[in-house]
Amino acid sequence: METILFLAHTEPDGSLATPAMEALGAAKELADGLGGATLIAGLVGGETQKAAGQIAHSGVARFLGVSGKEFTQARYASDAAAAEALCKAAAASLVLAAGTARWCRVLPGVAQRLGGRVDTHVAGVVTSNGAPMVTRWYYRQRMEATLTRTQRPWILVLDPGCHAAWNGEAGAIAVEPVAVDLPDGCKRTTVRGIQAPPADQQTIRPDAELLFVAGAGWTKTQPDGKAHAGEAADLILGFLRKSQASLGGSKSLVDLTGEGQAVLPFMTHLNQIGQTGATPRHPKGLSTCCHGEEPHVVGWRFINERRAVNLDPNCGWARGKTDVLYVADAFEVMRKLNVLLGEKAAEQS
Repeated sequence: METILFLAHTEPDGSLATPAMEALGAAKELADGLGGATLIAGLVGGETQKAAGQIAHSGVARFLGVSGKEFTQARYASDAAAAEALCKAAAASLVLAAGTARWCRVLPGVAQRLGGRVDTHVAGVVTSNGAPMVTRWYYRQRMEATLTRTQRPWILVLDPGCHAAWNGEAGAIAVEPVAVDLPDGCKRTTVRGIQAPPADQQTIRPDAELLFVAGAGWTKTQPDGKAHAGEAADLILGFLRKSQASLGGSKSLVDLTGEGQAVLPFMTHLNQIGQTGATPRHPKGLSTCCHGEEPHVVGWRFINERRAVNLDPNCGWARGKTDVLYVADAFEVMRKLNVLLGEKAAEQS
């Protein structure tokens, strides 16, 4: 009989974010599929009572918590010690956690400490013949594999956006404290502050409804014989502010930016999708000035509705890789879109 530990860290306000709720949904589904498995929650943070109340009616049998000011901020030494203590206190054979930056950095080391195994970037958790199995993508999202292990404990780190988040009413629940003795050597790293761009300059929004992808065509010579990178930047940023879309870039475009050329100053390799970039999971995608080669399209695997704007009716997107292709000048399309979005915002204000 398996004992499943849902492992989560709290946010600065003490709550659980969407990726953690998705991991909880996967843990519950796995517990139900195994039959007779015990589901335990292990929470880490400055204060864990609020998070426990948030999932009080999720069917978790026990709530374990490691709390205190030492566990408020992400730090490898303290997070690893907390996760190890929770796994031991729960006697967990399976551990599910969200693939946040905080857990991805820590949990492989925790698996080593426990003598277990870990699989990161898990895309799904299923059961077969009473045994847990996971699905995972390989080779730049081209191949899907199904894995199972007999080694325990087995730590599974679930990629955000791969599972429906658990949703239920909050309540009151008691949290069993788990003591963690941190020596001074585990407290040397401190967070002095957080540097982040202003909200109106943020271009990566994983929870956005729309992913807007810019290709290298934005930087090329236009019909008047000149390049208009400055106007392209204004159009794209204006659209992102008005639509609250997330920004993606083709490899060719982010490579140009990385070479120091004055192309789109806000575009970095963090925006890259396809090939060695991210695989987005936004509901809708709009590609502009992209030629739609296969590696780029692979990055759109999980987007439900794909649209593209390109002057070439024979571009890669036109060959069965998009739901709707607009054969038009992306500059003209985005100018008009920004005007329409501005009028809509004025009507609503």
